[in-house]
Amino acid sequence: MLDLTTIPYNPVSVSPDIDNPLFPVLEQPSDNQMTVDGIDLGRHLFYDPILSKDLSMSCSSCHLPSGSFTDNLALSTGVDGIEGERSSMSLLNVGFNYRGLFWDGRILTLEEQALLPVEDPIELHAQWPDVELRLQESELYPEKFRKAFGIEDKEEITKILAAKALAQFERSLISSKNSKFDKAKKGEYAFTDEERLGKEMFFDEYQGDNPEIPDAQCFHCHDQPLFTNNAYENNALDGSLSYFDFPDLGFGEVTGVMGDNGKFRVPTLRNIEYTAPYMHDGRFETLDEVMDHYISGGHFSPTKSAFLDSIHLDTNQKQALISFLLTLSDPEFNENPDFSNPF
Repeated sequence: MLDLTTIPYNPVSVSPDIDNPLFPVLEQPSDNQMTVDGIDLGRHLFYDPILSKDLSMSCSSCHLPSGSFTDNLALSTGVDGIEGERSSMSLLNVGFNYRGLFWDGRILTLEEQALLPVEDPIELHAQWPDVELRLQESELYPEKFRKAFGIEDKEEITKILAAKALAQFERSLISSKNSKFDKAKKGEYAFTDEERLGKEMFFDEYQGDNPEIPDAQCFHCHDQPLFTNNAYENNALDGSLSYFDFPDLGFGEVTGVMGDNGKFRVPTLRNIEYTAPYMHDGRFETLDEVMDHYISGGHFSPTKSAFLDSIHLDTNQKQALISFLLTLSDPEFNENPDFSNPF
């Protein structure tokens, strides 16, 4: 027993400073409202290898700030040296993902998601009872859990509270309004001619009225402000003559609906400059490769998005589109000291 009641518990609510009028309201669970101490606890847990089996890895091992909270690997390797099957997704603006998490949407909330990597055999591969005991016996965490959640004894530290704290920190990972794109919206930046052409093609701003400016079909899945529609799409990475021959069923494996087979979560394009390699399996190293795939139309399958059959860009247009994508870069997010390693 360790009496923690002498430590003050004065939770201070946090209204996320979204700082971008384009963004939607950030929804929070009624039983896990963000607080200063809750976010601080989650930040420490996120960077602490105490959550892994052998104390060698943390959440941040696969979600680095420099990579917009990816690890810039095609496939990540866990504590046992086992390679995963999919690429780590960026956590930028993850609190706005209301239609499921992971590439296949198998989890709906950040609180649920935070529980899984700890016991996943190809990730941190620990056992929560062991981790809970480590946290309880730590010199650091009983006080932090007290300040975050008002516990009265260290034995009240549980995986549920740890997951809630991690979720609070992850909800705080919101991009700033200082990308070139956002500055242009405020009249603080003027697109170059090349960036403007890319923007016009991205959003099909001419609606087909000018045949010299083609529709790149991007905005259907990557519309502003988040540059994701939070949906699941088949972007023709793999061919399949039937609904069941995909090497990875993706969303369909979760829903059991054959029309969802081969579909994956549409990722945000914000900070796309920093998150290579691309796609759920990290198969493309560069944005040039990504664009070449889309221009090619990809591979046939019954669930392939129809938009991929009508992307026709020449070399200059492709480069203009990439130039526009780079206006979505927000280096201030990657360098935000509030998101950095606190140790």
